[in-house]
Amino acid sequence: MSAVPHTLLAAGEASEHRTLIITLFAVFVAATLVITVWAGRQTKDAADFYAGGRQFTGFQNGLAVSGDYMSAASFLGIAGAIALFGYDGFLYSIGFLVAWLVALLLVAEPLRNSGRYTMGDVLAYRMRQRPVRTAAGTSTIVVSIFYLLAQMAGAGVLVSLLLGITSDGGKIGIVALVGLLMIVYVTIGGMKGTTWVQMVKAVLLIVGAVLLTFLVLLKFDFNVSELLGRAADNSGKGSAFLEPGLKYGATGTTKLDFLSLGIALVLGTAGLPHILIRFYTVPTAKAARKSVLWAIGLIGAFYLMTLALGFGAAALIKPDEIIASNKAGNTAAPLLALHLGGVDSNWGAILLATISAVAFATILAVVAGLTLASSSSFAHDIYANVIKKGQATEQQEVRAARWSTVGIGAVSIVLGALARDLNVAGLVALAFAVAASANLPTILYSLFWKRFTTAGALWSIYGGLVTAVGLVLFSPVVSGKPTSMFPGVDFHWFPLENPGLISIPVGFLLGVVGTLLSKEVPDAGKYAELEVRSLTGTGAH
Repeated sequence: MSAVPHTLLAAGEASEHRTLIITLFAVFVAATLVITVWAGRQTKDAADFYAGGRQFTGFQNGLAVSGDYMSAASFLGIAGAIALFGYDGFLYSIGFLVAWLVALLLVAEPLRNSGRYTMGDVLAYRMRQRPVRTAAGTSTIVVSIFYLLAQMAGAGVLVSLLLGITSDGGKIGIVALVGLLMIVYVTIGGMKGTTWVQMVKAVLLIVGAVLLTFLVLLKFDFNVSELLGRAADNSGKGSAFLEPGLKYGATGTTKLDFLSLGIALVLGTAGLPHILIRFYTVPTAKAARKSVLWAIGLIGAFYLMTLALGFGAAALIKPDEIIASNKAGNTAAPLLALHLGGVDSNWGAILLATISAVAFATILAVVAGLTLASSSSFAHDIYANVIKKGQATEQQEVRAARWSTVGIGAVSIVLGALARDLNVAGLVALAFAVAASANLPTILYSLFWKRFTTAGALWSIYGGLVTAVGLVLFSPVVSGKPTSMFPGVDFHWFPLENPGLISIPVGFLLGVVGTLLSKEVPDAGKYAELEVRSLTGTGAH
């Protein structure tokens, strides 16, 4: 059975399936491009490009927030992790959901009330503009590129499976295609186009997940116990598949990895720039709260359904077949759709094509949001406020954002091609660790610590960033294992796959050390003003 995906899509047998798949993909891409062009025509100034003119309702923004948050990692990576590692794979679902609640309780509303377009607006409010905006812009771009890696890797895996492409050159070509589409979405549509694409994608993803969950439960007569039992038997691991420890319990190192991953997931969301800027698209703090409530409901329901997707794949597909299709398990959800519809049947092909088109939609929407966050930060924080010293016109700023989109897209294509065989949920967890190490300490200290200074912010951002990225470079993610980015070499010395356990405390600690060593006297009046704005929204743009 391990050759099923390739058999299904082999030229002789299934040309009609491939035609169907390509048609569905083409229809979706065309539809989203139409939305983007339409929105682009309504993008007249910087507020439109960065924040969609602040015209979206709470429900619309809640849909878009959930669309931005439920990425390829949610759909492809988590299903694969659960299908291969059972209970331990479900940690990603728990972590992503709890992380969302932390972001809401700590930073979402104060940040929306205090800023204008980017995270740098809040950090620079009571500190020296140029160094802090440079640091915030740098951090935003690095975090976004880490996150983009995961989406690009997911896209390469997905389309390669569907079109039967096995060559590395073909997979790299697919990553490049996704990168080009992403550049088009952001440069033409800005925040308006990106938000509408995310809303459409959120609806498609939830409908797709509901459909697969229903079909999986139907297959087992809605008996969850039977589903879990079959998954344990089919996995070849027996009852251990349903207990903690299969991936993160064998040694002391894997237990530390488990802890590191958990910390990164729970704290990372509150520092993710592409999620935080979504709260600038609504007109009032009340609308921000409403969008949060919608997002909690949608995201919570979706992560519950990942249980059915992951354990359903484990119950119906042999682990060898999942691994043969993709080493990291990223194709488990599309393969589940194929098996539910019937291998070598039209229904199987239709379901596979539909679910894969939804997953592809997920990737396109999230990469557009990520690219917009990083290009906005470059244009608004670095170009307009550092290079041009606040003298740039809105037209110059938007032009800089569009050009930086091209540059960030090019970097993402190159790195995404290198990361094509890594589990996308694991890659996203790295982005969470970098965000929690560099961004979260500075945001929390800026909002809640009166004594915090510019030096503290710079120590925290750069120190957290360098520590997190440095540890990743010398971890098994990059070298030393068959599933590494460079499997043929070994220069790793850091044993954990996620740096969060070390880099997050370092980021928080350096913020305190930098502040205490600094001779700068914080502006108490500015802090009081920021405090009032963050709590009440008074004076928010």
